[in-house]
Amino acid sequence: MLIGSRLIQAGTRLLSSVRCRAVPKRVHLRRSISYCPVLHHGEYERQNPKSPDEIVNVTFIDRDGEVHKVRGKVGDNVLYLAHRYDIELEGACEASLACTTCHVYVHSDYFDKLPEADEEEDDLLDIAPFLGETSRLGCQIILSKELDGMELTLPRATRNFYVDGHVPKPH
Repeated sequence: MLIGSRLIQAGTRLLSSVRCRAVPKRVHLRRSISYCPVLHHGEYERQNPKSPDEIVNVTFIDRDGEVHKVRGKVGDNVLYLAHRYDIELEGACEASLACTTCHVYVHSDYFDKLPEADEEEDDLLDIAPFLGETSRLGCQIILSKELDGMELTLPRATRNFYVDGHVPKPH
């Protein structure tokens, strides 16, 4: 196997034997280096909106009836938005659509503005405790500008099928 300068010499010999004069006798290998900013796990969700057009106001009403008004951005996931503001929306499966611990009630004014729940979400909602007519999984709600002002209420309890009482912390 030829490597480095031996590969270049072999290539030059081959080219000169074909009598191709367009290629220089000595070829330099160049490597290009590019750089792009690295986003760490969950970093997008922790970033604040950069312009007023991105801001989506959301109101969470927790189990104790306390109102939390927060500002998210277009494209945010409701589960991670709640984590960013320390609202007790568990999300035991970390948005992998495998549990119901991010179950929320969406105010009726906004429920019809959400895309229909897919079959997997519907199946999980069927086993969620305290299911309501406007129940959705927070991990499946992606903020858009038309959801500005949305009100979400947390149910009285959720059931973590994996570890009872464990509340995961965002990374």
